[in-house]
Amino acid sequence: MRHSALTPTPWRLDEETIRVFAGFRDADGVSRIGHVDVLADDPATIVRVGADPVLDIGRDGCFDDNGVILGDVVDTPDGLHMFYVGFQRVAKAKFLAFTGLAVSTDRGLSFSRVQETPILDRAPGRSTIAAVHSASYYLGRWRLWYAAGDDWECIDGKPFPRYHIRHVATADLHAIPGTDDTCLVPQGTEYRIGRPRVYRENGHYTMYFTRGNVTGEYFPGVAESRDGITWERRDEAFGLALASSGWDSTVICYPSLLAHRDRLLMFYNGNDMGVDGFGVASAARVDFEGGAHVHG
Repeated sequence: MRHSALTPTPWRLDEETIRVFAGFRDADGVSRIGHVDVLADDPATIVRVGADPVLDIGRDGCFDDNGVILGDVVDTPDGLHMFYVGFQRVAKAKFLAFTGLAVSTDRGLSFSRVQETPILDRAPGRSTIAAVHSASYYLGRWRLWYAAGDDWECIDGKPFPRYHIRHVATADLHAIPGTDDTCLVPQGTEYRIGRPRVYRENGHYTMYFTRGNVTGEYFPGVAESRDGITWERRDEAFGLALASSGWDSTVICYPSLLAHRDRLLMFYNGNDMGVDGFGVASAARVDFEGGAHVHG
């Protein structure tokens, strides 16, 4: 845990405590997933920090041997399911990133891999990235929203991944179908749009995502849907601006939401994709369905 707390993802441990899972990097920049517990009524107050990873990197040669970050955590009758993104370095690309699955039976203190191979792997249109960042489970059926990448954008001589957002439904996480749906693609000068976080309330879906463009901007966007597949962007509904100075003055990214009492909490990363850790902002819960107006 030398630096960074990537893709902070809150999960309600109990009425008093929120457990935030995040990817903490070592001195070489390799991420392992750990957790930070905060007070639900005052989420800027830290209760405890996990001393050990809840999920370590994979075995040498496996798809997750060079880092793991959070996708999503979902409670099921069979335990707490963690969808995570595993990174692997290869000779002729910056990295590969595919989705793994791990399960906890001790309330998120530790997770065990279901298998050492991805549950969402390479396929046409996702040769380099297939990263689940939002999952829902209802009556034995899973819905997954993920970033799919197949190419690289060269900016100032450096490669950056190009990706967009897709959706797939399945009753069996060991046999995810190859047919899926395109949800959102980059617009204008954008070359990547990903880390989808999908929320449903009263039959209405809201997605928070992060978009990057060739001029260097990296900032969240918002979209709305009635079925979770066809989306209308409403980026103006994201109500938190860059700070005038400090850790989130140039970048805001990877927002993840959790409702608590009459508030909607948003955990997010700032400059350099979380090098300084993560922060929290809040909104009145009544604003959620139409796109939260978030205040620090």
